[in-house]
Amino acid sequence: MKLVLIAGDGIGPEVTAAACQVIEAAGVHIDWIRADAGLGAAEHYGEPLPEATLDLIRTHRVALKGPCTTPVGKGFRSINVRLRQGLDLYASVRPVRSLPGIRTPFDHVDLIVVRENTEGLYAGLEHQVVPGVVESLRVITRTAAERIVRFAFELARHSGRHRVTFCHKADVMRLTDGLFLDCARAVADEFPFITFDETPVDNVCLQLALDPTQYDVLVMENLFGDVISDLCAGLVGGLGVVPGANLGSRYAVFEAVHGSAPDIAGKGLANPIAVIRSAVMMLDHVGERAAAARIENAVLRTLQAGIGLTRDLGGDGNTATITAQIIKNLE
Repeated sequence: MKLVLIAGDGIGPEVTAAACQVIEAAGVHIDWIRADAGLGAAEHYGEPLPEATLDLIRTHRVALKGPCTTPVGKGFRSINVRLRQGLDLYASVRPVRSLPGIRTPFDHVDLIVVRENTEGLYAGLEHQVVPGVVESLRVITRTAAERIVRFAFELARHSGRHRVTFCHKADVMRLTDGLFLDCARAVADEFPFITFDETPVDNVCLQLALDPTQYDVLVMENLFGDVISDLCAGLVGGLGVVPGANLGSRYAVFEAVHGSAPDIAGKGLANPIAVIRSAVMMLDHVGERAAAARIENAVLRTLQAGIGLTRDLGGDGNTATITAQIIKNLE
């Protein structure tokens, strides 16, 4: 099986290498096709996301990706945004669940954030009106709105979930979120066996802080999804333990959702669990479900045992020790 591997920047090569070790130890042989993206690609090709990388994903359909650095307020556009738009990876899927051995204010959190990935303010349509005044266009189309809500309902149905909550701000953005809300209601009518809620996004944030266990599947537009998915990660231990997938009708890119952490790059200190659990989602996607389940269970056993954990997880270990423990716990 040939899949694309984008190591990324900073700690990316270290955590993706750990994921590859775990996959191999689980008995799945992948012929990795390496592709470039990030600062290194920009220096080498003059472009942080070379067209050759997109072409490799188009050829092989599935990629595992490490974190890539994007300068703040300058330089090139977000690699992730370009990747999602270039491959029409319209659905961001972020499963969030409580994990053993990680102390948080809440237990029994088990929800999925589904985010529209290609439109909204992240369409990147910005311009200067006059000096000192800039404008950003928030694009919502019926096609994309219906597609992402239908994706969320189908995901709920196939994963045995019973409630879909649509997050909006239609009372303020009456045209854009109004259109999105109308689409959500129409799609929800196709799934009468799944409970449908429509809740203002600010109230969703409040309720997540009070009791996140009340939610099952959350679906929303791009910017709201970016914020809420990170908020939800914080409910279960942070970005270092939460996996992510970007899915389209033809292509899929699985990635850790944390940053490239250049301050610890090359020191062997990075926590690889987020990218390993993203690889679990990838294996499930390509039909290697038994191996995916074994790896996920090995991660849970490793966290529960508390041996070899990295510093962000309260241990005194490193990338190598936690990877070794996960491999040891494979059954």
